[in-house]
Amino acid sequence: MRRSVTVLVLAATLLAGCATVRESRLNPFNWFGRSVPVEAAGDTNPLIPQRRAFARPEDVYRGVPIDQITELRVEPMPGGAIVTATGLAARQGPYEVRLVPLGDPDRADLRAYSFNVIYPAYRTAVGPARSREVTVATFLSDGELETVRTIRVQGARNARESLR
Repeated sequence: MRRSVTVLVLAATLLAGCATVRESRLNPFNWFGRSVPVEAAGDTNPLIPQRRAFARPEDVYRGVPIDQITELRVEPMPGGAIVTATGLAARQGPYEVRLVPLGDPDRADLRAYSFNVIYPAYRTAVGPARSREVTVATFLSDGELETVRTIRVQGARNARESLR
């Protein structure tokens, strides 16, 4: 009997203390503030950042075209297509690989890219072809692909095209 009375008094004391925990920082529901409405500017999605968080505006991409383009694939996906290009670098260690769009106002049916890489500042070995191979991809939406008939990726010594 004593044990059940002790448990009952202890439970009542703990429940009475819950009123103070409700407003305390220990309650996980109080860790974030209340939500407030946000005005969206135009047709932008507030969940997608406008620029990279780690990139500074004064940074300029200093990539150079890769030596050779060895493969180009355009794989259809729901909502668009993924353009994947594989290239062979002149030496080992390329990084910051990008497909840089090349604009040609005369041809609306052509989407051209330059396959660019950045090489380390120090000298690196040439090495076997397997160790110099890099791959990059980009997504093109159905809207971007409406008028495109040819996708071209250019390197320093060659280019590859995919026709639709």
